[in-house]
Amino acid sequence: MSNKSIEQKGKGLGFFETYLTVWVAACIVIGVAIGQFLPIVPQVLNKFTYYEISIPIAILIWLMIYPMMLKIDFTSIVEATRKPKGLIVTCVTNWLIKPFTMYAIAAFFLKVVFSSLIPEALANEYLAGAVILGAAPCTAMVFVWGHLTKGDPAYTLVQVAVNDLILLFAFTPIVAILLGVTDVVVPYGTLFLSVILFIVIPLAGGYLSRKYIVKNKGIEYFENVFLKKFDNVTIIGLLLTLIIIFTFQGDVILSNPLHIALIAIPLTIQTFFIFIVAYGWAKAWKLPHSIAAPAGMIGASNFFELAVAVAISLFGLNSGATLATVVGVLVEVPVMLALVKIANSTRHWFPEVSKGN
Repeated sequence: MSNKSIEQKGKGLGFFETYLTVWVAACIVIGVAIGQFLPIVPQVLNKFTYYEISIPIAILIWLMIYPMMLKIDFTSIVEATRKPKGLIVTCVTNWLIKPFTMYAIAAFFLKVVFSSLIPEALANEYLAGAVILGAAPCTAMVFVWGHLTKGDPAYTLVQVAVNDLILLFAFTPIVAILLGVTDVVVPYGTLFLSVILFIVIPLAGGYLSRKYIVKNKGIEYFENVFLKKFDNVTIIGLLLTLIIIFTFQGDVILSNPLHIALIAIPLTIQTFFIFIVAYGWAKAWKLPHSIAAPAGMIGASNFFELAVAVAISLFGLNSGATLATVVGVLVEVPVMLALVKIANSTRHWFPEVSKGN
């Protein structure tokens, strides 16, 4: 593919996405400032939390996901299930590689490289939080990363659904084995609520909207007029989500800057490593970019609501494990945006179409 055609494919991301790094940095500063100077804001927002899921953030994520769901031609979901290679990449990476490399990388940095800076007991708690993050692949935000990399929305939906099914059975034994604890319990309330909020509701909304508009206005109006109304919704929702997240986490950042930076290093390395594994595997298998990019993103990003809930239930609200899962939230968006940029700049590595993948 020529550079010109790649550029054209990337076009339409708009003003917000062109300067996304600047907006992300600004939102982080704004969020921390609000938390410090207007503490009533996070206090009020915190009242709207159910099963560790912030309802305001859930609404914003819904707004981010809805435009992607609109693009799904629902007959293509059945077609996606007939292309197993992308699902194999996702499942093997997420469940047979990611939790164990997370443990190895985090243990090496937290207990060896940083041993003079982090007490051993605290390092063990941070390691536990990292492992919990590593065993919980993303459910919601991967739709956003898929949108930003022009992923196949139907295939991404199938990838996420399969991962959620595996999570029901694999999460507890993996965490129990790696941490040597026996009382790991999946917080099903958090899991089921997230599936309803981040998959069922936007999926139903997208399906009903698409069906109604195509029936009454035609497919050309739907694709050329209606969809374009949502060009910037995903990015605006992402930026507002960042502000709220950092509004909650301002105290954590300012009171533990060194340890947060130390925890962030292995989490960031692990994220890049897992993305390279899945993305490189997809390239080796000659999968199209629209499947390869989301496959890499699902493994690289984390289901942080679930991870935070498990860390709190196992180790307590003020534990090092819980702090590590919160750091996972803090590094998630900036690191994933870097991976989005890498994926978009390497689109030409991949074939245009999929045949039996």
